Amino acid sequence: MEFTAKAIAEFLNGEIAGNPETKVSTIARIEEGHEGALSFLANPKYEQFIYTTNSSIVLVNRNFVPVSPVRAVMIKVDDSYKAFASLLQMVEQSKPKKKGIHPTAVIEASATIGADVYIGAYAYIGEECNIGNGCRIYPQVYIGDKTKIGNNCIIFAGVKVYHECLIGNGCTLHAGSVIGSDGFGFAPQSESEFMKIPQIGNVIIEDNVEIGANTAIDRATIGSTIIRKGVKLDNLIQIGHNVEVGENTVMAGQSGIAGSTKIGKNCMVGGQAGISYHIKIAEGTRIGAKSAVFGTIKKENSVFTGYPAIEHNTFLRSSVLFRKLPELNDKIDNLEKEFESIKKEKSKPPVK
Repeated sequence: MEFTAKAIAEFLNGEIAGNPETKVSTIARIEEGHEGALSFLANPKYEQFIYTTNSSIVLVNRNFVPVSPVRAVMIKVDDSYKAFASLLQMVEQSKPKKKGIHPTAVIEASATIGADVYIGAYAYIGEECNIGNGCRIYPQVYIGDKTKIGNNCIIFAGVKVYHECLIGNGCTLHAGSVIGSDGFGFAPQSESEFMKIPQIGNVIIEDNVEIGANTAIDRATIGSTIIRKGVKLDNLIQIGHNVEVGENTVMAGQSGIAGSTKIGKNCMVGGQAGISYHIKIAEGTRIGAKSAVFGTIKKENSVFTGYPAIEHNTFLRSSVLFRKLPELNDKIDNLEKEFESIKKEKSKPPVK
């Protein structure tokens, strides 16, 4: 589809600097721009490219003042990054949506399927399932018995949702994610044997949650593992049994949360971070990449980094000492040598 600068500016409530009839039909990074493409400039590190880009239109912040001529039409908005995201949503929504039920899909007779639903090839919908209106279920998806999925959800190819899970409205589950597999529950019976503890709970995913590819969310031992509304989980994340992730929390790839831990609202967890079991993380907490949190964080809106995780400012001060350890070690060695030399001198008998 083609969009004019005028139409884009009206959609974004932006101000045009250039020809309002300039058209774009695709999107490109500013450093790779070409004719007919739209780009954006949000990070000052990329400002150099706005003077050389071949993109036809560039979104910029209202306070941007070029220091050289810009060939592209500029649309000035309050926040170019957010505006760009809004445009991407508009483009995505304008694409034709898949509809209908593929003849190879298996839907048990007791399942209920809403209106305007797409179910792809070789998907399976179990007994007493309830699929809401406007859902798109791609090929080879498995939906276990008695699972309920709200309206307008997107479940990509190969997703597995085990029995009795609950998924809210507007959720997106990316390829290969597994919802409701057994929690890691085993009781020691001897030094070398473990007895499996049945995991009889479920997983509840509230509205507008997005779950990345190959992320696993374990079902609860008893009760529910809960992902609250607005949560965004990256690829390759592990959520243990009986965990609760608070509203609008975001987690980056390869991070993991051990069983029965409670994460507050509006938290941010960096990639490869690990959070121990049976602890609580206060609202607004930010945890740095590769950090390991072993204890409860009580202070809201705090920042923790490191292994084990400590408050970020303390970590920064400590890291200065880490870098100086070789130098400090050399100083200690020299002092020890001087001390030994002084001891030897003192131990000599006095000269008569």
